[in-house]
Amino acid sequence: MSIWKSISHVLTALTSGQSLLAVFDLLRTKKLHTPNRSVAFTIAIIALGAKMAKADGQVTRDEVTAFRQIFSLPDSEQQNAARVFNLARQDVVGFDSYARKIAAIFANEPPILIDILEGLFHISMSDGNYHPAEDSFLRDVSQIFGINDQCFRALRARYVSGSPQDPFDVLGISPEVSLNNARVAWKMAVRNNHPDRLIARGVPPEAIKLAERRLIAINVAWEEIRKMSRFLRTQSL
Repeated sequence: MSIWKSISHVLTALTSGQSLLAVFDLLRTKKLHTPNRSVAFTIAIIALGAKMAKADGQVTRDEVTAFRQIFSLPDSEQQNAARVFNLARQDVVGFDSYARKIAAIFANEPPILIDILEGLFHISMSDGNYHPAEDSFLRDVSQIFGINDQCFRALRARYVSGSPQDPFDVLGISPEVSLNNARVAWKMAVRNNHPDRLIARGVPPEAIKLAERRLIAINVAWEEIRKMSRFLRTQSL
């Protein structure tokens, strides 16, 4: 069964007028083996993306295109994706309630929450603009997800032009760490963002392309730190 057929199956459990929150409750009661994680991941990005689109006051064609860039969406399955989007957009329940439900589903898998936040950054920048309302939205979601400021800054720097870029933020380490420890953090980051790792934690194969940009940033950060360390050693001689 395709991920979109699975989503359609989950949506049939909703009764008329029922909030999409009920879907998150249903997914939480299931064992999150890979297919269910993929369904939860996909619904989470579409639902929060709809709430974010509502936050900045409009849904642009670029935002719709961004969804299609993250997920391989056949024409025959557009209706299922649109149903999730419209349910979230029309729901009077606030985005924070959605975020808390999603955080509870992936409480023991924080990397997936980071994957979801990165997908939202990708969508937010699809029209080339980063609206203050989107920044506030994404910051609130990151806090509900338990994602620290350093990780949030690294994501924003990767997607938002002009944001301060700190290689230590990218690797999640302090500027005071030794070069050896920085190397360990770099290797771990590369390993954790390998496509096989992402697929294993339920990120749909279609969304793996988001990790390509992340891996580039990780390797660039390591090179910057390595060069910085070499310069400091030279200066101390």
